[in-house]
Amino acid sequence: MSKPLVLITGGAGYIGSHVVLAFRDRDWPVAVVDDFSTGRRELLADDIPVYEGSIADAQLLRNIFAEQEIGAIIHFAGSIVVPESVEKPLAYYGNNTVATHSLLNAAVASGVRHILFSSTAAVYGVPQRVPVDEMDPKEPINPYGASKLMTERMLEDSSAAYPLNYGALRYFNVSGADPELRSGQMGTGSTHLIKVAVEAAVGKRDHVDVLGTDYPTRDGTCIRDYIHVSDLAEAHVLALERLIERPRENLVLNCGYGKGHSVLEVLDAVDRVASTPVRRQMKSRRTGDPPELVASNRRLLQTLEWSPRFTDIDSIVSHALDWERKLQNRPVRY
Repeated sequence: MSKPLVLITGGAGYIGSHVVLAFRDRDWPVAVVDDFSTGRRELLADDIPVYEGSIADAQLLRNIFAEQEIGAIIHFAGSIVVPESVEKPLAYYGNNTVATHSLLNAAVASGVRHILFSSTAAVYGVPQRVPVDEMDPKEPINPYGASKLMTERMLEDSSAAYPLNYGALRYFNVSGADPELRSGQMGTGSTHLIKVAVEAAVGKRDHVDVLGTDYPTRDGTCIRDYIHVSDLAEAHVLALERLIERPRENLVLNCGYGKGHSVLEVLDAVDRVASTPVRRQMKSRRTGDPPELVASNRRLLQTLEWSPRFTDIDSIVSHALDWERKLQNRPVRY
């Protein structure tokens, strides 16, 4: 199979940079566009074509497509913090949905045939059953999930009208870091539980807030399906290969392991791996959080030859902690 040049939007971000690594490890040519609002250029190799700016910038996109023979797009660029989306809904619809409309316009005009989209389990809202299946109702309870679902609909309609196919990968809770420590989660003010917990384990925080202890779950805290970022990156390679091999087929796939861990269970794992307890503070619930989100990954396993390597929570935590320790030992500009 020929390997077209892949444009990765948001490719300097946490998940995007791992996907860049996965494609580069398999000798795919890539280019990146990122506005560097949260992404970090140091996570990208020097020989990768990098364009700085927003995908809402139509002229920038025209320049990219004029200079690069883009055959496929993997789309990560957007805002991802659930509580912030509740506080700033118009910003999320603008950055996630309206900006994606600009990207799709440019892609269609340039004849791009394949688009792989970074979607989310938040499209399901509070699922009627767990594990949640791709065909279950999509009823997002926050603007973040709603903005992603709108993009899925744009892709579906565009695929019906134009000569392109798409994949929407609905991520559950992405965590961990590249085992070779080439990339990991950076920046300040993270709301991701494992990132927050390993920061506390190395002394960057003095505690971890447990946001809600009265959920209808086995220990009262939220349950999530945590997927290692490198396993997720591998799924992107396989998904794009599938889109290229079957140009009339679209993909909508949950990306998770099909098992959940509560907040307290994750913190127990951090205590084990770090060999020191992380202080916990019990707080009230956070707006927009469903009690339990666990993937049915049956379709993912059946559709792609995906063999995840890091399915136990201690491995995910261990790689995240190794990355956090690496950040401690080098100057990092946030």
